[in-house]
Amino acid sequence: MSASPTLVARTGSFFHRYANPGRFLKLGARIQPWLTWTALLFTLAGLGWGLFYSPADWQQGDSVRIMYVHVPAAILASSGYAALAVCGLLSLVWRHPLADLAAVEIGPVGACITALCLATGSLWGKPMWGTWWVWDARLTSVLVLFFLYLGHIALIRAFDDPQRGYRAAAILALAGAVDLPIIKFSVQWWNTLHQPDSITLTGAPTMSSSMLWPLALSMIGISLGFAAIVVARLRAAVMENRIRSLLSSPRRRGGAA
Repeated sequence: MSASPTLVARTGSFFHRYANPGRFLKLGARIQPWLTWTALLFTLAGLGWGLFYSPADWQQGDSVRIMYVHVPAAILASSGYAALAVCGLLSLVWRHPLADLAAVEIGPVGACITALCLATGSLWGKPMWGTWWVWDARLTSVLVLFFLYLGHIALIRAFDDPQRGYRAAAILALAGAVDLPIIKFSVQWWNTLHQPDSITLTGAPTMSSSMLWPLALSMIGISLGFAAIVVARLRAAVMENRIRSLLSSPRRRGGAA
C-alpha cells in the first residue's frame, strides 16, 4: 500500500525537476529557433508538395488537397486538448509550477487550430456532401471540443484569484477529455458521413504514398509550429510573471519609497 504514494512522490519530483521556471527559460531559448525553423521547413515542404505536386484523388479530385491542412489540424485539435488535460492533472495532483501557465497558453492555440479544423472540414464537405455542415457524430464532437476550449479560456480568467481559475479550468480540462475518445471512435461507433481514418496504428495506410509523404511532412511541420507557438507564449508568460514578482517585491517597494 505504501508503493503508490511513493510512486506519486517520485513522479512529482521528476516533473518538478524539469519544470523549474529558470530551467524552462534556458531550455526554451535553446529549442525555440530549432522548433520555429524546422516547423517552417517541414510545413512549406509538405504543403508545397501536397498542394501543387501530389496527384488528385480519383473520386474527390483536387478537393482532396484540403486534407494537407485539415488532417494535421484535426489531430492537433485533440492533441492540444489532451495536453490541457495533462496540465490539469499535473496542477491538481502535483501542484506543477508551470502546468497552470502552460494551460493558459495552450488554450488559445488549441482553439485556433480547432477552428481551422472545422473551417477546412466545411470547405471539404461542401463538394463532397453538398453542404457546409451536417450534424455528423465526428463534426459535432469536434464542435463540442471547440466550445470546451472556449470554456477553458474563459474559466481560467474568470476569477480575481488566479489560483481559483487554475483549479476550475483544470477540472474542466479533465472532465472535457471524455470528448476525445468520442471524436476518435465516432466513425466506428456510429453510422456517419465522415470517412474512416486513413491512417491507423493497427493497419497499413489506405492512401497512396504519393499523398502519404506530403501529409506526413505537413503533419510534422504543423505540429512543430504548434509547439513553437506554445513555447514562445509560455516563455513570455514566465518572464512576465518574473517581472511582476520583481516589481511587487517588498525590497523593490521599499527602494521606490
